[in-house]
Amino acid sequence: MSVLERSPRQGAIPSLLNHSELFREQCKQLMLEATKSSKRMQDDDSNQLNQRIGDIQFVKQELELKLEKITVEIDALIALQSRVEKALEATKEPLRVTLLCLEERVKRFPSEMLDDDVDAELRKEKEVFEEVACLLQRVAEQITEQIRLNRSAKYRLEQDLKEKYEAQTIDNSCAIMTAHSKDHLQLQSTGLSQISVPVTVEHWEDISHVNMTEGEKQSTNSESLRALVESVLEQTAADMRNKIQATAAAFELNIQEIKSAKSQMEDKMLKIQAEISGQQRIREDLQAAVLEIEGSLSLAQARLALRQQRPGKEQCHDLVQTLLLSEVQQLTAHISKLREELMRSEEMQRSLISLQLQLQENINVKSSSLYIDEVRCLQHREPVLIHNF
Repeated sequence: MSVLERSPRQGAIPSLLNHSELFREQCKQLMLEATKSSKRMQDDDSNQLNQRIGDIQFVKQELELKLEKITVEIDALIALQSRVEKALEATKEPLRVTLLCLEERVKRFPSEMLDDDVDAELRKEKEVFEEVACLLQRVAEQITEQIRLNRSAKYRLEQDLKEKYEAQTIDNSCAIMTAHSKDHLQLQSTGLSQISVPVTVEHWEDISHVNMTEGEKQSTNSESLRALVESVLEQTAADMRNKIQATAAAFELNIQEIKSAKSQMEDKMLKIQAEISGQQRIREDLQAAVLEIEGSLSLAQARLALRQQRPGKEQCHDLVQTLLLSEVQQLTAHISKLREELMRSEEMQRSLISLQLQLQENINVKSSSLYIDEVRCLQHREPVLIHNF
């Protein structure tokens, strides 16, 4: 028999009504408290979500600043790397010209193969250019490595920002979500299965802090490296210009010395040529004098011979005979002396001609050296200009 079928006792009816009424009040109270508690918890959740969204926004702003800074540094380093590569390329032609000048100067005559100031400056120039090229190569490698580090830091910042954006988007959705929203009904069945290992707030903050610290560190390193590279580019360009100027000054001084020596030799050559011509003329005069005196001697000898034909008693050793004999003797001595001088003139002329040939050879040597330095080397060096890197 059910309760409804049983006839309640009349005394139990008030008690049951009171109990029912009390129960309803308790249910109303429970629903009220549950509603208040739910509302309070939703408000707390909303406040915490808004605070969390604010925290994420703040970290996002910091990350964006670091990302912008590291991006600027990457672009600046790429531009600087291009300058370094161009500077490295700009060292090749001056070095090639220096080596070419050293090769050209090896072609000088052995007597001119001296270890002069020009050779010394060219060797120093070669050393400076090679050192600059090596330094720029190392700098280029450092820039490449720093760009790699910057991009790595940038990637971590971007990933962190991406996750922060996703988290903020989700929390924004959570913040505007209500009990009547339809979306949360669809997430209830799948949300729990996607929960990953929880991360503490401190760990969450540390992750971004590490990423921002690394980004700031690489940005600072990039700034320091750029300042160093700018200094290196300025100094290496100045070093190359100074070395080229020093070598050019050595070339100019050597060319002037060669021209001066060649000019002095040419002056001596003119004097020697004039002296050779003078010796030629004096030889001709000596030969003419010998011929003339020989004619006089022949005349005196002919007179003596003719006077030998006088009759025996007439062959008197008179004054004429004495004069003729004296004349023959003196003329013979004159001719002998003139012939001696003629021989000396011929010997002197041969010496002058030998000196002329030797001097001409020296002039040719100087002309060759002058051609190599002034024409060949300076033509090679003329287009070489070192601009600011």
